[in-house]
Amino acid sequence: MPAESRTSAFALRAFNVELAQVKDSITQKTTGLMRMQFWREAVEDIYCDNPPHQPVATELWKAVKRHKLTKMWFMKIIDEREKNLDDRAYRNIQELEAYAENTQSALLYLTLEMLGVRDIHADHAASHIGKAQGIVTCLRATPYHSTRQKVFLPMDICMLARSFSKKVPVKAYPAFFCTVALEDYLSNIQKVDFNIFHPSLQKKNTLLPLHLYIRSWKKRY
Repeated sequence: MPAESRTSAFALRAFNVELAQVKDSITQKTTGLMRMQFWREAVEDIYCDNPPHQPVATELWKAVKRHKLTKMWFMKIIDEREKNLDDRAYRNIQELEAYAENTQSALLYLTLEMLGVRDIHADHAASHIGKAQGIVTCLRATPYHSTRQKVFLPMDICMLARSFSKKVPVKAYPAFFCTVALEDYLSNIQKVDFNIFHPSLQKKNTLLPLHLYIRSWKKRY
């Protein structure tokens, strides 16, 4: 990945982390709403070529100008994160999928744009991988958020995303290497009989960087 694209990818990740951390860093919903409004206005200003003096916003502005990123995806992420401030359990798998589509998948759509990929098969893969990533993230957080116990494994979503791999352009693959960590977690949870509270699931796999390198070398996701 070219240096400019790596810088832009870092800006996208930093933006996502900023929003994701709001929920865990506040004690009152009002504060969270104010933070979300800041980012909503920041994105508007970025697209007016007047970014706020904030490090992440500045880098995001550069990424938007460099790659002509679509504002709609940023707004979807902000809106969905804001709705999630209520901290209530998802009523069904469709709700969780919708949340993942508007956060994780939206971030992947922006990553594809950053890579210069405009391809319907890549978009389909991004949609399903994003949903799987959102669901796995929810599963991993269950021991911490003990109220979120009514969730389901996304095995069917992962399989459907992989079915697009033969049609997705190789140029899009860097956007989907997150599947390495998803597969690792799903494999480990199967080994402990799907006990999401098993202590082994909280340990980091030190071999993940190697697996990621091999997947990148083989040009597979």
